[in-house]
Amino acid sequence: MKYDKELDARGLACPMPIVKTRKALNELASGQVLKVLATDAGSVADMKAFSEQTGNELLASEQDGGTYLFYLKRR
Repeated sequence: MKYDKELDARGLACPMPIVKTRKALNELASGQVLKVLATDAGSVADMKAFSEQTGNELLASEQDGGTYLFYLKRR
């Protein structure tokens, strides 16, 4: 999937992946896509909830080994 910025949040525990995701999304223009890499299993539910609460669209959520990949589109 095409993305405009990548955030490496691997090794960070809750709530830091969400905190850093919020900051990175704020640096993007509306419609741009952020790719987030995380290793915290809780980030799967956290990203879904974050997306619903903020209106930023969660385009995809995948797992690649022990890494979770998320693609969020800024509203």
